[in-house]
Amino acid sequence: MSINCHGADIYTASKRFGIDEDDIIDFSSNINPLGIPCNVQEAIIRSIKYSNRYPDINSRELTNSLSKYEVVPKNWIFCSNGAAEAIFRIALCLKPKKALLLSPTFSEYEQALKTVDTDIKYYNLDEKTGFKLTDNIINSINNETDMIFICNPNNPTGQLTDKRLLEKVISHSKSVDAIVVIDECFIDFVEDKEKYSVLNLLEKYDNLIVLKAFTKIFAIPGVRLGYCMSSNLDIIEGLKVSGPPWNVSTIAQAAGVAALEEKEYVMKTASYIKEQRDFLIDEINKLNIKTYESYANYIFLKFEGEFDLHYELLKRGVLIRSCSNYRNLSDKYFRIAVKSEFENKLFIQKLKEIMDIK
Repeated sequence: MSINCHGADIYTASKRFGIDEDDIIDFSSNINPLGIPCNVQEAIIRSIKYSNRYPDINSRELTNSLSKYEVVPKNWIFCSNGAAEAIFRIALCLKPKKALLLSPTFSEYEQALKTVDTDIKYYNLDEKTGFKLTDNIINSINNETDMIFICNPNNPTGQLTDKRLLEKVISHSKSVDAIVVIDECFIDFVEDKEKYSVLNLLEKYDNLIVLKAFTKIFAIPGVRLGYCMSSNLDIIEGLKVSGPPWNVSTIAQAAGVAALEEKEYVMKTASYIKEQRDFLIDEINKLNIKTYESYANYIFLKFEGEFDLHYELLKRGVLIRSCSNYRNLSDKYFRIAVKSEFENKLFIQKLKEIMDIK
């Protein structure tokens, strides 16, 4: 797998096809189509004048806001430079000898674990079940397992894992002294997210880490802001010393505090995403392209045509995410973001042009 295993590389696409970066519609990155809330933009602008001083090394105001927002104690929270930094710090802090990863799933878990020479075992999700996680995963967790990462909803499949099954995994992992990291970076896009989030299990299980980010839901990937939560204070303290200080900038902290006031924006987003996701899935299915059930702000699909769908769309100024570098997937699989109504309709128009359907 290449080092850059992500979407959103409009820069390479621009150079390859001679298209201005601003003219590329990026369906490869799953960012909230409602855009950055005005309140957050204003907070970023106001914070710039304080960039002449070091940021709060403990992110106190942000941590206080997160504590109220997530309803967890302040000392259970670690703020990070995007969710990616938290993932790498978790690996560096705990140095698991053996870990279990789903396949396919977000590539950064593997990258982080390899930096500490972790022996990784893969649990292959089955296309026959729509790439859903099943109870069979319990059989793959044993006394040699030190850590498990589960992305919920999973990236790139968009599938949600039942909370009952997640607690079963966490409980069984506790019995074999394994840490479970549940990545909920996309859960705010899910309607009735409380039915699926494991946040309320933190107090019960000290082997649980919940990972979240501001990146996707508040449309600020360039700001870099994430966080994780655990009732295991040894883990939280370990994360703090497992990387450089001042890891969260003054601007990021200000953006985060402002974003956490946007509860109505988050609810509106979940409703909008469902509406637009249903539209896209319906239109794509009409073109006889296979889609999979999704609960996130992206759609996972399989294209078995004779031409390169990624290439043909890119020639037309539309960038989608090829999933060929995910484990357990081939070059027939793609992921597309759910964007604005206008952009989604344009995507379907371009897709129809390629398929010669008018």
